[in-house]
Amino acid sequence: MVEQVDVLVIGGGVNGVGIARDAAGRGLSVWLCERDDLAAHTSSASTKLIHGGLRYLEQFEFALVGKALAEREVLLRAAPHIIWPLRFVLPHQPHLRPAWMIRLGLFLYDHLGRGRRTLPGSRRVRFGKHVTGEPLRDDFSVGFVYSDAWVQDARLVVLNAMDAARRGVHIETHTRCVSARRDGEGWTAELEARDGSRHFVKARALVNAAGPWAASFLDDVAHVKHQHSLRLIKGSHIVVPKIFEHRYAYIFQQPDRRIVFAIPYERDFTLIGTTDIEYKDDPSHPTITAEETSYLCDAANRYFKKQLTPNDVVWSYSGVRPLLQDEAGSASEVTRDYLLDIDQNGPPLLNVFGGKLTTYRKLSEEAVDKLAPLLGNHQPAWTADARPLPGGGERDIDELLADVRATRPWLPETFAWRLVHSYGTRARDLLGEADGLNALGEHFGADLYQAEVDYLVRHEWATEAEDILWRRSKLGLRVTPPDVQRLTDYLSTKR
Repeated sequence: MVEQVDVLVIGGGVNGVGIARDAAGRGLSVWLCERDDLAAHTSSASTKLIHGGLRYLEQFEFALVGKALAEREVLLRAAPHIIWPLRFVLPHQPHLRPAWMIRLGLFLYDHLGRGRRTLPGSRRVRFGKHVTGEPLRDDFSVGFVYSDAWVQDARLVVLNAMDAARRGVHIETHTRCVSARRDGEGWTAELEARDGSRHFVKARALVNAAGPWAASFLDDVAHVKHQHSLRLIKGSHIVVPKIFEHRYAYIFQQPDRRIVFAIPYERDFTLIGTTDIEYKDDPSHPTITAEETSYLCDAANRYFKKQLTPNDVVWSYSGVRPLLQDEAGSASEVTRDYLLDIDQNGPPLLNVFGGKLTTYRKLSEEAVDKLAPLLGNHQPAWTADARPLPGGGERDIDELLADVRATRPWLPETFAWRLVHSYGTRARDLLGEADGLNALGEHFGADLYQAEVDYLVRHEWATEAEDILWRRSKLGLRVTPPDVQRLTDYLSTKR
């Protein structure tokens, strides 16, 4: 049997699921395939920020920054349980950038994108009188504070996929497209599942949202001639035991004019990143190098009293960003904007090149604006004012947390916080009628129980331990190898 749909999307990263969701919401039938897990690659390896990109102002990317800042407001409304405001501190070093330049940049940052709206504006601080000065070296006396937002990146992808599925999108993970060919009526794609079985999907249009593999998909799978090339940039992050107690994050200027963030992470840790280096190897399994680890430790050591060494690193991750090829000499200067290319040499082919996490919704909207009319669909864009993503139905997350704790006093405080900030209102569904921890089923270490595992398998396409421990959550930081093995054994019974 051959499935027939309007649109086949290749790629289960944030752009792929965003496009699938938008298209389905306009009445198109959509099929999406992802060769690995949702958000398995670039979309789960970000610095986990919803931000305009303050440093892009120096590259005169005003349109990109304005677009991203406007999107920041949309996404704060769409997923308040996994996206929340975060204040950033920029210690001032006069020899790197003069104070007037920073103040001007922050003024623009406050007012681009139709204004900051809900988030507090930037201001100057004296570290001797501000909590953020305590962990900094004594030679820093003043700095600047501004607003951006934090996101659980992989969960953002999954929630978009859940909403897409609710609107009728068929999502296949661990399924790769082995061939795609045009004929007079559309595209015929052959898809191969993890067990080796194959089936065909016919679509009136094809979306290539394969991320780092977007160009190779055209070359090796669709066999479509094109003039596009991607510049693959690897970004790496390290996680260390927390360096400071407060809730602010830091943005540090480096002697090479790059920017490194230090961000509160998973209650007990600090996330430090990112690097920007050219990458020529397989994008599937990028890893941090010793040089990158040292670079990030040195970057933090220039600012913090507590000095880091590579031995302090408890976890690291790397991702490959597929950026548009341009004339920039430095990897950090390559544009983060995107290109949507429509190939109409036969049935439509939409190629997605570049992009960043913050602008995925706008990218998806523009993609469907281009594609839908070619399929006779003229429904208006809808996602900017849509109801929140799954779990985001209550804007006041503190009130939701208080309610969950009040109705389930047996739930440890940190456990309740994690559930609410991962699942929002759906935390209630996950917990069900449980009246104690024992009622949540088998314990897999940390605060992971069978009830949550079953929920993730049933509703969020989780099939492997890594899906749960490093993408649906970050409990991999807290579990032991025996815990991982028991979880792996349990999941093998669910397939």
